[in-house]
Amino acid sequence: MLPMDETAQAQTIAKFLQAFTASGGLRLRFCVKARGARQGSTELLEDAAKAGSRVLCVEFSGPDTPLLTARNGELLNALEHIATKILRLEPDEHDRVSFDADQFKANRDRQMHELAEAAIERVRATGRPHAFPPMTSRERRMLHMLLGESGLPTASSGEGPGRFVVLYPEGADTSAPFNFASPADARQPQRRPDASRVRDAFRPRY
Repeated sequence: MLPMDETAQAQTIAKFLQAFTASGGLRLRFCVKARGARQGSTELLEDAAKAGSRVLCVEFSGPDTPLLTARNGELLNALEHIATKILRLEPDEHDRVSFDADQFKANRDRQMHELAEAAIERVRATGRPHAFPPMTSRERRMLHMLLGESGLPTASSGEGPGRFVVLYPEGADTSAPFNFASPADARQPQRRPDASRVRDAFRPRY
C-alpha cells in the first residue's frame, strides 16, 4: 500500500491521463507506480528517493507511444510537466514525477552520457565553451552531474523552455552571460513550440 498522499497523487495522475487519452483518441496504456532507490533505474530517481520521497513513475505502452517520444520526447515531457502542476509540486520536487515510454528516458540517459563525454573532450582540446541544446530541468540537472565529474565548470543560461547548459574550460568566468564566439558556435537554442500547438495537434477532428 502506498501512503495516502501518494495514493491520492497516483489517482490524480491516472484521472488526468485517462481524460487525455480519451479526448485525443490515443491508443495508449499506462501504469502509475511508486519507486524508490532500489527500483529506480537512473541517478535522478535514486537521488529523489534518498532525499526521503519516492518517485511516481508512469510507464506508457501501446501503438501510439511514438507520438509521445517524437521531437525528443516533447509531448512526453509536456505531460510530465502538466502532472507536476496538477499535483502542485514545488520546482525542487518535480523529480518526484517521471513519465517514460518505450524506455525513452533510459535511452536518453545513455545519450546524455555520450554528449557529456564528447563535450568534455572538445572543451579540453579547444579551450572554448560548449553550449548544449535546450533541455528539461531534469536533463539539465543530470548533465550538470555528469559534467561535474570532469572538474570543468558548468552553468545554465537562457530562460524558460530555452534554458540550456554551458560547459566552460578550466578557470573560465561562468558568472558572465554566455556569448557565442563565432558562427561555428552559434547554436542559439530554439524555443520549443508553444503549448497551444501541442494541444491543437491532439484535439478531436469532427
